[in-house]
Amino acid sequence: MKISILNTQNKASGDLDLDDKVFGLTPREDILSRVVTWQLAKKQAGTHQTKEIGAVSGTTKKMYKQKGTGGARHGSKRGAQFRGGGIIFGPVTRDHSYDLPKKVRKLGLRMALSEKMKQGNLIVVDELALDAAKTKLALKRFDNLKGASLLLIDDANVNENMKNAVANLNTIDILPQIGANVYDILKKEKLVMTVAAVKTLEARLK
Repeated sequence: MKISILNTQNKASGDLDLDDKVFGLTPREDILSRVVTWQLAKKQAGTHQTKEIGAVSGTTKKMYKQKGTGGARHGSKRGAQFRGGGIIFGPVTRDHSYDLPKKVRKLGLRMALSEKMKQGNLIVVDELALDAAKTKLALKRFDNLKGASLLLIDDANVNENMKNAVANLNTIDILPQIGANVYDILKKEKLVMTVAAVKTLEARLK
């Protein structure tokens, strides 16, 4: 399949042949969901923790005699029923990440790219570069997209001016092609890629 290449004036400057094995697949929600869930699990810090009874400070001496007080039979003030006591089965510091087969990850990325192509939300440009690191220039560069949220994917060397110009815009993110991932692609409305990034991704995902 073919797609037009836009220049810095947002005018077609030629066509690019896209690999059907990367941009022409039928997206499957189950695969995309598996990859996104895996990504979000990896991002979880897992630093939440509560103190169990063994970690609470205080004596383990029996509070009062077992019988004859007319009250409940307690053994320690560190119990969960007391204020400041331990938490039963509370969260502990742990790693939420898990393994996902590499083939599934690559398939998910191909399907995310195919989804953008199918929806008409894939835009290929000759380059992502600015003469100066100014947000105004970045907005002008993409003013034809009518304020849509964008994910910009460049080849290995991301243009520093473009990177700094969009740094304070929450609607535009920029990544090198090695950082392309399913979650970020699906989160943004439009996917803008350079010709070099497209060719490198195709070679990597075949």
